[in-house]
Amino acid sequence: MTQTSSVATNTLDVPGARLHYEVRGSGPLIALVGAPMDAAAFAPLADLLATDHTVLTMDPRGHKSSVLDDPEQDSTPALRADDLARILAHLDAGPAVVFGSSGGAVTTLALVQARPELVSTAIAHEPPLNVVLDNEMRTSTADLAATYASGDVLGAWRKFFADANMEMPEPVLEQMFGGDRDPAQVASERFWFLHEIDGTVWWKPDLEVLRATPVRLVAGIGADSTDQFCDHTTRALAARLGVEPTLFPGGHIGFVDDPATFVVRLREVLG
Repeated sequence: MTQTSSVATNTLDVPGARLHYEVRGSGPLIALVGAPMDAAAFAPLADLLATDHTVLTMDPRGHKSSVLDDPEQDSTPALRADDLARILAHLDAGPAVVFGSSGGAVTTLALVQARPELVSTAIAHEPPLNVVLDNEMRTSTADLAATYASGDVLGAWRKFFADANMEMPEPVLEQMFGGDRDPAQVASERFWFLHEIDGTVWWKPDLEVLRATPVRLVAGIGADSTDQFCDHTTRALAARLGVEPTLFPGGHIGFVDDPATFVVRLREVLG
């Protein structure tokens, strides 16, 4: 294990992969989980929480430093939940609060279903779940993957943001996803489009198990996400689970855009 600027980095071998994870701070354990979002994106929020928590962040399988034995293996919520369970068990720091964002929120729900004893509170922040919606509101992930596989990267991202009902001006889109780009970012993007998004968005939660779980479940929505795809999916999931949605500052990635404001609300929710 190496220690750099109070962040301990390590790897854990799991079936089919070697996972990269980071631990900082001390106190009750909280895990910040994304998919495809990696550990680096959570670092500012993790630093703020580390003043009184032990904070776990990780690169999900197939992204950045979490390398797969088979690079073409699909990433499913069940596999990612098992990965997270193995890290939590390895740390052996008691039941954890788990904050999962987007695909990481789906991972979090899968973890609660499979290993509830590892989790005290699960915050599913904007899980993109097609199956909780009426048919006319569902998105077509197969079309996204086919467009990306054809080589039309910008076209795939245009369709993604249109499906998500997120406004993305063309100049910004081209700046973010056109021209010369970091090879690691491109590799992560490719894996997400071709091997992750479909299995994540079409994952079917076991609502009966989730309703009966002893884990405290929080369905989180960004206050600025009104009428976006994940606003609809989270509200529909919350209704099926019999819980009230909990608003957080910002939009889909409010914890990245303004971690200082977000952490205040997160601490309020955790009580």
